[in-house]
Amino acid sequence: MRGSATVPHLTAGRRRALTAAGAVVSAALLLPALTGAAPAPERHPSAGLQGAFAAAAAEYHVPQSVLLGVSYLQSRWDAHAGAPSVTGGYGPMHLTDARTALAETPHHSEGTEDARGDQARAALLPTTKIPENSRLPARLKTLTKAAALTGIPAERLRTDPAANIAGGAALLADAQKRLGAPLTADPAEWYGAVATFSGADDRATAATYADDVFQVMREGERRTTDKGDRVALTAQPGLAPDTAQLKRAGLRAAGAAGTECPKSVSCEWIPAPYEEFGDGDFGNHDLGNRPASQRIKYIVIHDTEGGWDGVLNLIKDPTYVSWNYTLRSTDGHIAQHVKAKDVAWHAGNWDINARSIGLEHEGFLVAPDTWYTEAMYRSSARLVKYLAAKNDIPLDRQHILGHENVPGPTTSSIPGMHTDPGPYWDWRHYFELLGKPFHTTAGPGGGLVTILPDYAKNRPEYTGCTASGEVCASHGSSEVRLYSAPDDTSPLIKDIGLRPGGEDSTIDVNDVASRVSTGQQYAVADRAGDWTAIWYLGQKAWFKNPTKQSTAVHASGLVVTPKSGRADIPVYGRAYPEKEAYPAGVPVQSVSPLSYRLPAGQKYVVGDELAGEYYYSVTFDLDSHKVVTGQDRYYEIQFGHRVAFVRAADVDVVPSAS
Repeated sequence: MRGSATVPHLTAGRRRALTAAGAVVSAALLLPALTGAAPAPERHPSAGLQGAFAAAAAEYHVPQSVLLGVSYLQSRWDAHAGAPSVTGGYGPMHLTDARTALAETPHHSEGTEDARGDQARAALLPTTKIPENSRLPARLKTLTKAAALTGIPAERLRTDPAANIAGGAALLADAQKRLGAPLTADPAEWYGAVATFSGADDRATAATYADDVFQVMREGERRTTDKGDRVALTAQPGLAPDTAQLKRAGLRAAGAAGTECPKSVSCEWIPAPYEEFGDGDFGNHDLGNRPASQRIKYIVIHDTEGGWDGVLNLIKDPTYVSWNYTLRSTDGHIAQHVKAKDVAWHAGNWDINARSIGLEHEGFLVAPDTWYTEAMYRSSARLVKYLAAKNDIPLDRQHILGHENVPGPTTSSIPGMHTDPGPYWDWRHYFELLGKPFHTTAGPGGGLVTILPDYAKNRPEYTGCTASGEVCASHGSSEVRLYSAPDDTSPLIKDIGLRPGGEDSTIDVNDVASRVSTGQQYAVADRAGDWTAIWYLGQKAWFKNPTKQSTAVHASGLVVTPKSGRADIPVYGRAYPEKEAYPAGVPVQSVSPLSYRLPAGQKYVVGDELAGEYYYSVTFDLDSHKVVTGQDRYYEIQFGHRVAFVRAADVDVVPSAS
């Protein structure tokens, strides 16, 4: 998501403003008023968070390992300084208080962009507001219930981690009693209560959540929280919970019919409408025949910039855009909307749309303390592993893209491209969950670096989270800033695509001009003391990489460089076929380079080799749809913060260490 977007040029007379459920789901949360009540006594004056877990477990007769396991899945034991999550959850137990969650500009609905990204057809531009959010479910009001059970004021439950943990313990104990089970010290007898604590209203989601908690308990965990507390959960490798307890929870069966999801997640089918309306217009996706017609090469990670209910209202509107899946923050529940064989309109680049699957995660980019939950990270990782295996997609940052890594298809579209999921998405943790952790793969002479800062300790300053120019709250980040010289007082790297006039880059949270992200790989251009230089957007870009707190590790691989005798070569935002490849009846799409050039002597990491393709799909009638495949080949490269394409005929592919 970004604050504004620019629409690519459309043929005169073809642009039409279409009604769509547009505007909505704000993250601003109004909290229950607390008046006239005396403060409750301090319940847990224990030393550190570990002591708070022990005290709460003892007071409410909940096994400490169960309380620690649930809290780890809710927040990884972080308190986020009392700030709410994307679903109004607070503290280590993620107690929710989202009574009046309203909407604010959701992803894709600024009313000015073409998320389909195909100039051969008019853009769908949303113009109206979505309906009001439906009545909040119980899963978004657990803090209120915890306050009633404990007598602790809601404000304390939001801001005091120890009180918050007590509230979570009380909820677990209440769930256990409601299931007719004793408050036993045996953690194996708490499976049903843990599943109920998830807030899920279907058995599959609740079971997946409980299974994750018990996996954490079996394997054990230890980490330092965002407040500096060391917390440990001792491994219980032989722990075997009584899963039959879930039958007593009274949860419905999930509506999984027709979904393309792994068995390890809860998934329901909420279809996006493929409907015709108006004068030849249709939405909100295209029917296709992937992978038979063309390979699926990418999975694109988005955030919704809106709440679950409002976003689901948007996906049902035929005049709106679409994506393949939405993931819910509270419990990782998944809704599928568009089949993998079909093409969703999510990335703002038709070539990427035609070759990708889009996943929207309930969350907000510009609020650094509204975190993505562990339950959602884990559910997303399971889904991505399943989709990647099914479609033979490599699990790396050249194929698992953030929306912020998708290139503008043309020069004019670059300033309007999105910037989600943003610098606070934890790519390092995400790829650990994918089973593909980033690490050193070569010696110092490997020729490449993989960006890999310590997420918690890496805290670059950003502005614009709450207001333009205002400094964002300090927060861990996946991204590293780039400078024009090896010192942090030198100018930031410029991006002529984002700012054709040559204006300076900024540290605004939505400005991706001078940033690299965890897992991305670049060719080393130079080194100076604690600084490393890489080739980036045709320039030598420097970032601080001290030995004691490195922000990148050594790697090796294949790179492209301009063929001998070429001063520079063009760079493209889409890999379209040459004009000779188009059959009669399919208009030729221009192979227009972006404003960037790749100079001689510079090297850029190869992500993939692919054929020039164009999916012609501008009518509701499927008979006219065609996949045009050319003879030209392209290489996807990591060119800047976003990927880009170069023609194979223009480059040599060489080992990075050569």
